[in-house]
Amino acid sequence: MLNIGSHLSISKGFEAIGRQALEIGANTFQFFTRNPRGGAARKIEAADVENLKVLMQEKGFSQILAHAPYTMNLCSAKEQTREFAYNTLVDDLDRMECLPGNLYNFHPGSHTGQGIDTGISQIADALNRALKPELQTTILLETMAGKGSEVGSRFEDLRAIIDLIEYKDLMGVCLDTCHVFDAGYDIVNDLDGVLSEFDRVIGIDRLKAVHLNDSMNYLGCHKDRHEKIGMGGIGIEAFERIINHKYLRDLPFFLETPNEIEGYAEEIALLKDKYIDLYDYPF
Repeated sequence: MLNIGSHLSISKGFEAIGRQALEIGANTFQFFTRNPRGGAARKIEAADVENLKVLMQEKGFSQILAHAPYTMNLCSAKEQTREFAYNTLVDDLDRMECLPGNLYNFHPGSHTGQGIDTGISQIADALNRALKPELQTTILLETMAGKGSEVGSRFEDLRAIIDLIEYKDLMGVCLDTCHVFDAGYDIVNDLDGVLSEFDRVIGIDRLKAVHLNDSMNYLGCHKDRHEKIGMGGIGIEAFERIINHKYLRDLPFFLETPNEIEGYAEEIALLKDKYIDLYDYPF
């Protein structure tokens, strides 16, 4: 079974977002923990969360993914920004415990001129202060495109962060197809090679989710401009290989393409049609 969903708004509550996912043919979904540009998080209603849990169990949902706000920069040169990011991280992880066993993803951050090594150290320090062994959420570092002073455009960046984490069992990676393509990893012509490199540097067992996004730009551009599936530089044939690859096919896939709900439903249907429900598929 293809585990696929899209980014949906949590504004109407958890049960509502679960039912909306079903309406577009999804069996998982991604949501922002709060306004993507920052701000207070929505109040969690216990009954609403319980209704979602029941719905997910009844309908066979895979893991869902919570996405941190874009303003959460754990390696900013500004101490105030880093502290805001840390407080957001702690609050988000605490709130995620109401949905145990799921995924929390964030952009590692931008070192804003401090240098990559300083950025890596600051990210790891914040995580070590925030993580507790009893957490039931897997925290994912997202692969980035490398625009500006972003940390995480190289697999080595993510490995360096994980190496510094005390509770490594809580850590994983979310591979964003647009980001890795824009960062220079050729998932179109050498998907096997890219995934072998990921396995060598990080370990394929740490790959826990995939953001499915085409790219408006070209390989290695470092731009980070998402495009609809099959309409950009990656192309539908590459996505067919991605969703069927032996290292990826059982992971949850999340669409972040520039779409409304109807567009997400069309993309989900398209990708389901490209999915081969055989474990010995040769990709």
